[in-house]
Amino acid sequence: MNITIVLLCVFLPFLIMFLTYKSSIMNKVGSIIIAYIIGCILGITGIIPDTEETHSLQTNIASATIPMAIPLLLLSSDIRSWSRLAPKFIKSTVCGLLGCAVAICIGFFAFGQNNKEMFANIGGMLSGLYTGGNANLASLKVALGVEDSVYIVTSAYSTILSAIYLFFVIIVGKRILKLFMPDFKEDQTTDNHVIKIENYNHQLFYGLFRKDNTKNLILSLLISILIVAVGAGIAKLFPNNMFQSVFILSISLISVLCSLNGKIRELKRTFELGTYFILVFSIAVSSQVSLNTLTQIDTNIFLFITMVTLGSLLFHVILNSLLRIDTDTTLTTSISLICSPPFAPVIGSALKNKAVIGPGIAVGLFGYAIGTYFGFFIAKFLLIVS
Repeated sequence: MNITIVLLCVFLPFLIMFLTYKSSIMNKVGSIIIAYIIGCILGITGIIPDTEETHSLQTNIASATIPMAIPLLLLSSDIRSWSRLAPKFIKSTVCGLLGCAVAICIGFFAFGQNNKEMFANIGGMLSGLYTGGNANLASLKVALGVEDSVYIVTSAYSTILSAIYLFFVIIVGKRILKLFMPDFKEDQTTDNHVIKIENYNHQLFYGLFRKDNTKNLILSLLISILIVAVGAGIAKLFPNNMFQSVFILSISLISVLCSLNGKIRELKRTFELGTYFILVFSIAVSSQVSLNTLTQIDTNIFLFITMVTLGSLLFHVILNSLLRIDTDTTLTTSISLICSPPFAPVIGSALKNKAVIGPGIAVGLFGYAIGTYFGFFIAKFLLIVS
């Protein structure tokens, strides 16, 4: 059974990549969401048994993939291009971060007083998730030492609520926001060609299996292994109880610094390869969900995550409205922060506005870069003020 679990975690992501490449519907749903759905099905149906030995293996797989994914996702970041984003995109990003922090603080004091440490950690993970996506959620799980059961519940509910949020934004978001926010104007954006990254879901399968990409993939993988090794070396200089936190934060910082090198940043398909590791992680974690897990969920956790999801959007919109930021910028920034960079083309297509795609990707990449730090700070801040 152990071999079967490893094979499922390793090869199912390739199937998911193929589906998002071939099916426009699957592409719109998104590879990460599909991975979580498949993983949950494997766990709930009992295809992967709900045993301590199995969970240990799944946890080991998840723990091994995240440190590899972080550098690959960040190596293609062009942090110098972030300064060239339109002022309103920058303002909207700041509003999104503030809105997320406010919603988490309110939710924490409303629902988390019975178990402050656990809810502070959940708040930290949600801060990372709603800043840069699942990679930051996973990083913070390790950095904060969150128990698997708490992480699974947080991940499962946030995935469901984020999907509902995404559909809401795509279907009726602009219609509602136009009632009290200005419409988009073309001159508010910078040149989309500033952002040089290919990270759309439909390119995952195609990008990773082209022969002319093999050299780039091997080189980027070796660089990532080196970053992980250096990060581990730095973490060993600190006390054992700080190892995981320092390790994750170190490899995030080293990866961003490496992205300043033009040759490294121009390596093709690093983002796609990083997404593969995130898919492996997603299946390994979500397949730990069982009927027993779902029936023992704390209602307060669900209400907390619901308040954070809805509150982040609400406060983001309120702040943007006060600054007279337009509808498309608001929606693109929100989606890029909460759902990660690959969803920028999705919302750009839904809005019929290609001009927002480049800045949207940059906003999401900025979230990837700071999400782990932001979430770690929020978690510790909640414990201090409580």
